[in-house]
Amino acid sequence: MNDETPDRYVTFLGLDCDAKADRLYQMLQARMAGNDSPWVGYFEKKLAENTRMGHDMLRFVGAQVNALMSFFEEEDDEEALVLLHHLEYHCC
Repeated sequence: MNDETPDRYVTFLGLDCDAKADRLYQMLQARMAGNDSPWVGYFEKKLAENTRMGHDMLRFVGAQVNALMSFFEEEDDEEALVLLHHLEYHCC
C-alpha cells in the first residue's frame, strides 16, 4: 500500500482486528477438523471463495457473522462466540 491509498481499517487502529479475525479463523479450522456438521462444507466453500477473491479474514468474518454464530453455538464454543461478538461490534 502506498501513502496515497487510504487504509480501510483506519478506524480500527489499536483494536488488533486483523489478528483477532485470524484467531477466530484458527478456532473455526480447529472446530471444522473431523466434524460432520453441514456447516463444514458451507465454510469450506466460503473460505475458498474468500481466498479466490483475495479478501482477508476480517472481511470473511464480517460477511459470515450469522453463519459463524450458528456454527459456534452448535459446537457450544463460548470462547469463539465471545471473540465473534467482539469482532462484530468493534471491527466489522
